Amino acid sequence: MRVVIQRVTEASVTIDNSIRSSIGKGLLVLAGIEDADTQEDIDWLSAKIVQLRIFNDADGVMNLSLKDIDGELLLVSQFTLHASTKKGNRPSYIKASKPPVAIPLYEKLIARLEMELGKPIGTGEFGADMKVALLNDGPVTIIIDSKNKE
Repeated sequence: MRVVIQRVTEASVTIDNSIRSSIGKGLLVLAGIEDADTQEDIDWLSAKIVQLRIFNDADGVMNLSLKDIDGELLLVSQFTLHASTKKGNRPSYIKASKPPVAIPLYEKLIARLEMELGKPIGTGEFGADMKVALLNDGPVTIIIDSKNKE
C-alpha cells in the first residue's frame, strides 16, 4: 500500500459537483492499493499516519501528531499511485488492485484509521471521478510505501 500524506489547513473532495467530505486542519491521505496488500499493511500504515509527528508544537518544531492536535483526516483512494513509468510515456497501472480486491482493503483502511484516530474520518468514493481541493500547510508532503518501510 502506498500513501501520499499532505498536511493541510483544509481539504475537500467533490463528486458530481457536490462536496462528499471536507476537513479543516489535519491530513489529506491519498491511498493506492495493490494485490499484495494485507491487514498487516493496513495496521502498520494506519498507526504510522495517525502518529506521524508533522505538526508544529509551541516552539514551531514538527513534534506533534494528528492525534495530538485532534486533527481531521480525509482519505481518498488513488490507483495512479501505483503507476509504472518505466517503459514509454503512457503509465501502466497493472500493479494497482482491481475493485474486487481493493474496495474491501480500502474499507478496512477506513475502519482502522477511524479506530486509531478515535473518530470518523472523511472519505472519497472508491472509483469515482473526484475533484480534490486542498490548502497544503508548509508545504508538508510525505510518501510512505508499506512494502518499503523507509
